[in-house]
Amino acid sequence: MSNQSEATAKKMPLAGMKVIELGTLIAGPYAASLLAQFGAEVIKIESPGNGDPLRNWRKLHHGTSLWWYSQSRNKKSMTLDLRAPEGQQIVRDLVKTADIVIENFRPGTLEKWGLGWEQLKQINPALVMVRVSGYGQTGPYKDRPGFAAIAESMGGLRSLAGYPDRPPVRVGVSIGDTLASLYGVIGALMAMYHLKVNQGEGQFIDVALYEAVFGVMESLIPEFSAFDFVRERSGASLPGIAPSNTYLCADGNYIIIAGNSDSIYKRLMHAIGRSDLADDPSLAHNEGRVQQVDMLDQAITDWTTRHPLEDALAILDKAEVPSGRIYTAKDISSDPHYEAREMLEPHTLPNGDVVHFSGIVPKLSGTPGQTHWLGPQLGEHTDQILHDLGYAQERIAALHEQGVI
Repeated sequence: MSNQSEATAKKMPLAGMKVIELGTLIAGPYAASLLAQFGAEVIKIESPGNGDPLRNWRKLHHGTSLWWYSQSRNKKSMTLDLRAPEGQQIVRDLVKTADIVIENFRPGTLEKWGLGWEQLKQINPALVMVRVSGYGQTGPYKDRPGFAAIAESMGGLRSLAGYPDRPPVRVGVSIGDTLASLYGVIGALMAMYHLKVNQGEGQFIDVALYEAVFGVMESLIPEFSAFDFVRERSGASLPGIAPSNTYLCADGNYIIIAGNSDSIYKRLMHAIGRSDLADDPSLAHNEGRVQQVDMLDQAITDWTTRHPLEDALAILDKAEVPSGRIYTAKDISSDPHYEAREMLEPHTLPNGDVVHFSGIVPKLSGTPGQTHWLGPQLGEHTDQILHDLGYAQERIAALHEQGVI
């Protein structure tokens, strides 16, 4: 990092925080990436040889995953064989000065290596540890292998995704992993606040993938508990809230229209030339509209199928009715709002190619997150990290020879 970058990093909200990342692929590493984007020093531990499998997932650019570059921005890569006693000792040495450890192994794995919570908190009582797993650290399912696809099903999401006459579908991204990452970061920052402000002690945060999904399922369980109502798949509509759906336009494109507040509903009906429906007292409030949602959807479809997408958007925008196209990556890349909000960051890859990556979320007004570098080369920072720990060059060379690093 340049001197200018170092000066900038010191102004970031998590400057001075040290994070050790143990784990692979998505949930744990994505949580660590969020901290790295806001100034934390994140040391990612990878196995010697191949490293994190994410390096080879999806589209590769000269042998390295673009997803890897994005998710591992601002991290330091250290290769370490966690199965070797010497590798385990290096983790303990790192933990002595760490603030947070993030891991997403199956429960019991770190304990087997002498690196579980009970062992690490003896080394550093102020440590905060984020533990992400499929089913959590306790309970009858804790030893099962867990992935986001299963968690999304168990958490209730897959039962609502798709159309009622077809099999359940998945969202096109690993949303279960991402939700778990967000909960992990929230938990870590709450624990750090408790530690620093309330003079509390270190603790671990137990994040289960299925619970991260279940936590955003809104009124799914209260509706079942109170009314024995089991919510089902409903396609593109929003059950119980009307009108809100996806509608076909004259040019074959689709438009999303959300006319689901009383005032917006009236504006929508006037905009599509249905003042009769706008002024119908039985449709003045959502509960009445829900009873006639099929009729309302048909009225809107009759209008959208007479207008190309761009014309429909212009009319609804003028009427201040929330609406939008179904964005693809191409749409996103050419959208002026994305550009104005700096949500498309250009970065130069090792071979000199410039590729756009997603911008950093959320946006802090005084201490915004920044991308200082993309995902590092495997083991790029190993020697420097060991040197900073006080390891002599001879010992570092020996660890290389032994395959520990």
